[in-house]
Amino acid sequence: MNLLFIIDPLEALKAYKDTTVTMMRAAQRRGHRVHVCTQEALAWRASTVCAQATRLALTDNDEDWYRSDGSAERALAEYGAVLMRKDPPFDMEYVASTWLLSEAERQGARVYNAPQALRDHNEKFAVAEFARYSVPALVTRDMAQLQAFIDEQRDAVLKPLSGMGGTGIFRVRRDDPNRNVIVETLSALGASSVMAQRYIPEIGQGDKRVIVIEGKPAPFVLARIPKAGETRGNLAAGGKGVAQPLSARDREIAEALGPALAARGILFAGLDVIGDWLTEVNVTSPTCFREIQDQTGYDAGAAFIEALEARLAR
Repeated sequence: MNLLFIIDPLEALKAYKDTTVTMMRAAQRRGHRVHVCTQEALAWRASTVCAQATRLALTDNDEDWYRSDGSAERALAEYGAVLMRKDPPFDMEYVASTWLLSEAERQGARVYNAPQALRDHNEKFAVAEFARYSVPALVTRDMAQLQAFIDEQRDAVLKPLSGMGGTGIFRVRRDDPNRNVIVETLSALGASSVMAQRYIPEIGQGDKRVIVIEGKPAPFVLARIPKAGETRGNLAAGGKGVAQPLSARDREIAEALGPALAARGILFAGLDVIGDWLTEVNVTSPTCFREIQDQTGYDAGAAFIEALEARLAR
Protein backbone atom coordinates (compact mmCIF):
# COMPACT_ATOMS: atom_id res chain seq x y z
CA MET A 1 0.00 0.00 0.00
CA ASN A 2 1.19 3.51 -0.80
CA LEU A 3 1.20 5.81 2.23
CA LEU A 4 1.69 9.57 2.05
CA PHE A 5 3.17 11.35 5.08
CA ILE A 6 2.76 15.14 5.13
CA ILE A 7 5.76 16.31 7.12
CA ASP A 8 8.15 19.11 7.89
CA PRO A 9 11.19 19.29 5.56
CA LEU A 10 13.21 16.06 5.65
CA GLU A 11 16.35 17.87 6.75
CA ALA A 12 14.52 19.11 9.86
CA LEU A 13 13.70 15.60 11.11
CA LYS A 14 15.98 14.02 13.71
CA ALA A 15 15.72 10.32 12.97
CA TYR A 16 17.13 9.20 16.32
CA LYS A 17 14.04 10.51 18.09
CA ASP A 18 11.42 11.48 15.52
CA THR A 19 8.05 9.77 15.85
CA THR A 20 7.17 10.24 12.18
CA VAL A 21 10.39 8.52 11.14
CA THR A 22 9.52 5.69 13.54
CA MET A 23 6.09 5.39 11.88
CA MET A 24 7.60 5.37 8.39
CA ARG A 25 10.11 2.68 9.30
CA ALA A 26 7.35 0.56 10.81
CA ALA A 27 5.25 1.00 7.66
CA GLN A 28 8.14 -0.06 5.43
CA ARG A 29 8.82 -3.14 7.59
CA ARG A 30 5.19 -4.16 7.04
CA GLY A 31 5.60 -3.92 3.28
CA HIS A 32 4.11 -0.48 2.63
CA ARG A 33 5.60 2.09 0.27
CA VAL A 34 6.42 5.39 1.96
CA HIS A 35 5.96 8.74 0.22
CA VAL A 36 6.46 12.19 1.75
CA CYS A 37 5.61 15.78 0.97
CA THR A 38 5.45 19.09 2.82
CA GLN A 39 2.23 21.04 3.21
CA GLU A 40 3.48 23.51 0.58
CA ALA A 41 3.18 20.69 -1.99
CA LEU A 42 -0.58 20.33 -1.48
CA ALA A 43 -2.68 21.81 -4.26
CA TRP A 44 -6.21 21.79 -5.66
CA ARG A 45 -5.92 21.75 -9.42
CA ALA A 46 -8.38 20.66 -12.10
CA SER A 47 -10.86 19.96 -9.27
CA THR A 48 -8.48 17.43 -7.64
CA VAL A 49 -6.43 17.66 -4.46
CA CYS A 50 -2.96 16.45 -5.33
CA ALA A 51 0.66 16.72 -4.20
CA GLN A 52 4.14 16.34 -5.59
CA ALA A 53 5.59 13.65 -3.31
CA THR A 54 8.89 11.81 -2.96
CA ARG A 55 9.18 8.05 -2.51
CA LEU A 56 11.54 7.12 0.33
CA ALA A 57 13.53 4.01 1.11
CA LEU A 58 14.33 4.08 4.83
CA THR A 59 17.38 2.68 6.57
CA ASP A 60 18.04 1.86 10.24
CA ASN A 61 20.96 4.29 10.32
CA ASP A 62 19.92 7.41 12.21
CA GLU A 63 22.66 9.49 10.57
CA ASP A 64 21.86 8.47 7.00
CA TRP A 65 18.29 7.35 7.37
CA TYR A 66 16.69 7.55 3.94
CA ARG A 67 17.21 7.38 0.21
CA SER A 68 15.04 9.29 -2.26
CA ASP A 69 13.53 7.09 -4.94
CA GLY A 70 11.98 9.56 -7.34
CA SER A 71 9.01 11.88 -7.10
CA ALA A 72 5.69 12.22 -8.82
CA GLU A 73 2.45 14.13 -8.57
CA ARG A 74 -0.69 12.18 -7.82
CA ALA A 75 -4.11 12.71 -6.31
CA LEU A 76 -4.29 12.15 -2.57
CA ALA A 77 -7.21 9.78 -3.13
CA GLU A 78 -4.80 7.44 -4.95
CA TYR A 79 -2.91 6.69 -1.74
CA GLY A 80 -3.99 3.97 0.64
CA ALA A 81 -3.84 6.55 3.44
CA VAL A 82 -2.58 10.08 4.06
CA LEU A 83 -0.90 10.80 7.42
CA MET A 84 -0.89 14.46 8.46
CA ARG A 85 2.26 14.88 10.55
CA LYS A 86 3.13 18.56 10.06
CA ASP A 87 4.22 20.17 13.33
CA PRO A 88 2.51 23.30 14.67
CA PRO A 89 2.28 26.28 14.80
CA PHE A 90 -1.38 25.94 14.03
CA ASP A 91 -1.50 29.01 11.82
CA MET A 92 -3.71 29.89 8.86
CA GLU A 93 -1.48 27.94 6.48
CA TYR A 94 -2.04 24.86 8.62
CA VAL A 95 -5.79 25.54 8.53
CA ALA A 96 -5.62 25.93 4.75
CA SER A 97 -3.94 22.52 4.55
CA THR A 98 -6.79 20.97 6.51
CA TRP A 99 -9.28 22.54 4.08
CA LEU A 100 -7.44 20.84 1.22
CA LEU A 101 -7.36 17.57 3.14
CA SER A 102 -11.09 17.76 3.82
CA GLU A 103 -11.70 18.17 0.10
CA ALA A 104 -9.36 15.21 -0.53
CA GLU A 105 -11.54 13.17 1.84
CA ARG A 106 -14.62 14.07 -0.19
CA GLN A 107 -12.73 12.74 -3.21
CA GLY A 108 -12.08 9.43 -1.45
CA ALA A 109 -8.82 9.96 0.44
CA ARG A 110 -8.39 8.39 3.89
CA VAL A 111 -6.70 11.03 6.07
CA TYR A 112 -5.43 10.61 9.66
CA ASN A 113 -5.73 12.38 11.89
CA ALA A 114 -8.94 13.58 10.28
CA PRO A 115 -8.68 17.21 9.13
CA GLN A 116 -12.01 18.15 10.72
CA ALA A 117 -10.74 16.81 14.04
CA LEU A 118 -7.50 18.77 13.65
CA ARG A 119 -9.50 21.96 13.22
CA ASP A 120 -11.89 21.21 16.07
CA HIS A 121 -9.32 20.16 18.68
CA ASN A 122 -7.07 22.99 19.74
CA GLU A 123 -4.45 21.11 21.71
CA LYS A 124 -4.65 23.44 24.69
CA PHE A 125 -8.37 24.19 24.75
CA ALA A 126 -9.46 20.58 24.08
CA VAL A 127 -9.32 19.95 27.84
CA ALA A 128 -12.52 22.01 28.13
CA GLU A 129 -14.54 19.03 26.92
CA PHE A 130 -12.97 16.86 29.61
CA ALA A 131 -12.85 19.42 32.41
CA ARG A 132 -13.52 16.86 35.14
CA TYR A 133 -10.01 15.54 34.55
CA SER A 134 -8.27 18.93 34.51
CA VAL A 135 -7.34 21.64 37.00
CA PRO A 136 -9.09 25.04 37.13
CA ALA A 137 -8.39 26.89 33.89
CA LEU A 138 -9.30 29.98 31.94
CA VAL A 139 -9.15 30.96 28.26
CA THR A 140 -9.50 34.65 27.50
CA ARG A 141 -7.79 37.61 25.89
CA ASP A 142 -9.00 39.92 28.67
CA MET A 143 -5.97 40.94 30.73
CA ALA A 144 -8.02 41.79 33.82
CA GLN A 145 -9.50 38.29 33.83
CA LEU A 146 -6.05 36.76 33.51
CA GLN A 147 -4.78 38.87 36.39
CA ALA A 148 -7.78 37.87 38.53
CA PHE A 149 -7.13 34.19 37.78
CA ILE A 150 -3.51 34.53 38.91
CA ASP A 151 -4.69 36.21 42.13
CA GLU A 152 -7.26 33.48 42.75
CA GLN A 153 -4.97 30.52 42.07
CA ARG A 154 -1.85 32.17 43.54
CA ASP A 155 0.35 30.09 41.22
CA ALA A 156 -0.56 29.62 37.55
CA VAL A 157 0.76 28.60 34.16
CA LEU A 158 0.01 30.81 31.15
CA LYS A 159 0.48 29.70 27.55
CA PRO A 160 -0.51 30.65 24.01
CA LEU A 161 -3.11 28.48 22.28
CA SER A 162 -1.05 27.78 19.17
CA GLY A 163 2.42 26.85 20.42
CA MET A 164 4.31 23.57 20.82
CA GLY A 165 7.38 22.21 22.56
CA GLY A 166 6.93 24.45 25.59
CA THR A 167 7.40 27.71 23.66
CA GLY A 168 5.82 30.76 25.26
CA ILE A 169 4.82 28.99 28.49
CA PHE A 170 5.21 30.96 31.72
CA ARG A 171 4.72 30.05 35.36
CA VAL A 172 3.36 33.13 37.13
CA ARG A 173 2.99 33.45 40.91
CA ARG A 174 0.77 36.08 42.46
CA ASP A 175 3.80 38.01 43.72
CA ASP A 176 5.81 37.68 40.48
CA PRO A 177 7.22 41.15 39.68
CA ASN A 178 7.00 40.34 35.96
CA ARG A 179 3.38 39.25 35.91
CA ASN A 180 2.08 42.39 34.22
CA VAL A 181 4.50 42.22 31.33
CA ILE A 182 3.92 38.46 30.95
CA VAL A 183 0.17 38.97 30.68
CA GLU A 184 0.62 41.90 28.32
CA THR A 185 3.07 40.00 26.10
CA LEU A 186 1.17 36.71 25.87
CA SER A 187 -2.16 38.42 25.21
CA ALA A 188 -0.61 40.99 22.85
CA LEU A 189 -2.23 43.66 25.02
CA GLY A 190 -5.58 41.90 24.85
CA ALA A 191 -5.52 40.95 21.16
CA SER A 192 -4.68 37.22 21.54
CA SER A 193 -6.37 34.52 23.62
CA VAL A 194 -4.33 32.88 26.37
CA MET A 195 -4.87 29.74 28.43
CA ALA A 196 -4.22 29.96 32.16
CA GLN A 197 -4.16 26.83 34.35
CA ARG A 198 -3.54 26.29 38.02
CA TYR A 199 0.09 25.31 38.53
CA ILE A 200 0.52 21.59 39.26
CA PRO A 201 3.51 20.98 41.58
CA GLU A 202 3.77 17.34 40.48
CA ILE A 203 5.51 18.64 37.35
CA GLY A 204 8.68 17.83 39.27
CA GLN A 205 7.89 14.14 38.67
CA GLY A 206 7.33 14.78 35.00
CA ASP A 207 4.86 15.88 32.35
CA LYS A 208 3.61 12.48 31.19
CA ARG A 209 2.85 11.81 27.56
CA VAL A 210 0.12 9.17 27.37
CA ILE A 211 -0.08 7.58 23.93
CA VAL A 212 -3.58 6.75 22.70
CA ILE A 213 -3.83 4.73 19.46
CA GLU A 214 -7.28 4.02 18.02
CA GLY A 215 -8.85 4.99 21.34
CA LYS A 216 -6.69 2.70 23.50
CA PRO A 217 -3.73 3.67 25.72
CA ALA A 218 -0.26 2.23 25.20
CA PRO A 219 1.16 0.35 28.22
CA PHE A 220 3.92 2.93 28.80
CA VAL A 221 4.09 6.72 29.13
CA LEU A 222 7.03 9.05 28.76
CA ALA A 223 7.49 11.26 31.82
CA ARG A 224 9.29 14.39 30.63
CA ILE A 225 11.10 15.65 33.70
CA PRO A 226 12.13 19.32 33.77
CA LYS A 227 15.80 20.18 34.00
CA ALA A 228 17.02 22.00 37.11
CA GLY A 229 15.52 25.48 37.49
CA GLU A 230 12.85 24.83 34.84
CA THR A 231 9.09 24.27 35.16
CA ARG A 232 8.55 22.92 31.62
CA GLY A 233 9.06 19.23 31.03
CA ASN A 234 8.98 19.41 27.22
CA LEU A 235 11.89 17.59 25.60
CA ALA A 236 12.35 20.60 23.30
CA ALA A 237 12.85 22.70 26.45
CA GLY A 238 15.56 20.41 27.82
CA GLY A 239 13.40 17.94 29.73
CA LYS A 240 14.57 14.36 30.28
CA GLY A 241 12.29 11.61 29.02
CA VAL A 242 11.81 8.63 31.34
CA ALA A 243 9.51 5.80 30.25
CA GLN A 244 7.15 4.50 32.93
CA PRO A 245 4.29 2.00 33.09
CA LEU A 246 0.83 3.47 32.60
CA SER A 247 -0.64 4.32 36.02
CA ALA A 248 -4.22 3.63 37.07
CA ARG A 249 -5.08 7.34 36.80
CA ASP A 250 -3.39 7.64 33.39
CA ARG A 251 -5.46 4.70 32.19
CA GLU A 252 -8.67 6.18 33.61
CA ILE A 253 -8.14 9.43 31.71
CA ALA A 254 -7.08 7.71 28.48
CA GLU A 255 -9.99 5.28 28.52
CA ALA A 256 -12.43 8.15 29.15
CA LEU A 257 -11.15 10.22 26.22
CA GLY A 258 -10.03 7.51 23.82
CA PRO A 259 -13.33 6.32 22.33
CA ALA A 260 -14.56 9.87 21.67
CA LEU A 261 -11.30 10.81 19.97
CA ALA A 262 -11.23 7.65 17.84
CA ALA A 263 -14.82 8.22 16.74
CA ARG A 264 -13.77 11.60 15.34
CA GLY A 265 -10.99 10.14 13.22
CA ILE A 266 -8.14 10.79 15.66
CA LEU A 267 -6.09 7.65 15.17
CA PHE A 268 -3.26 8.86 17.40
CA ALA A 269 -3.44 11.33 20.27
CA GLY A 270 -0.89 12.27 22.88
CA LEU A 271 -2.44 13.19 26.22
CA ASP A 272 -0.37 15.31 28.59
CA VAL A 273 -0.91 14.42 32.24
CA ILE A 274 0.81 16.07 35.19
CA GLY A 275 0.23 14.28 38.47
CA ASP A 276 -3.39 13.19 38.18
CA TRP A 277 -4.50 15.98 35.85
CA LEU A 278 -5.00 16.28 32.12
CA THR A 279 -3.35 19.42 30.72
CA GLU A 280 -3.37 19.00 26.91
CA VAL A 281 -4.80 16.79 24.16
CA ASN A 282 -2.23 16.69 21.35
CA VAL A 283 -3.54 15.63 17.93
CA THR A 284 -1.47 17.44 15.27
CA SER A 285 1.83 15.53 15.45
CA PRO A 286 2.18 13.86 18.86
CA THR A 287 5.58 12.40 19.68
CA CYS A 288 7.52 10.11 22.09
CA PHE A 289 7.31 6.78 20.16
CA ARG A 290 11.05 6.40 19.81
CA GLU A 291 11.95 7.28 23.42
CA ILE A 292 9.45 4.73 24.74
CA GLN A 293 10.67 2.07 22.33
CA ASP A 294 14.33 2.62 23.19
CA GLN A 295 13.68 2.36 26.92
CA THR A 296 11.03 -0.39 27.09
CA GLY A 297 11.07 -2.26 23.79
CA TYR A 298 7.40 -1.42 23.17
CA ASP A 299 7.06 -0.72 19.44
CA ALA A 300 4.47 2.06 19.28
CA GLY A 301 5.27 2.63 15.60
CA ALA A 302 4.23 -0.92 14.74
CA ALA A 303 1.13 -0.61 16.92
CA PHE A 304 0.17 2.56 15.05
CA ILE A 305 0.59 1.03 11.59
CA GLU A 306 -1.36 -2.06 12.66
CA ALA A 307 -4.19 0.19 13.89
CA LEU A 308 -4.07 2.11 10.60
CA GLU A 309 -4.32 -1.14 8.61
CA ALA A 310 -7.29 -2.26 10.70
CA ARG A 311 -9.02 1.11 10.24
CA LEU A 312 -8.54 0.98 6.47
CA ALA A 313 -9.88 -2.57 6.30
CA ARG A 314 -13.28 -1.54 7.71
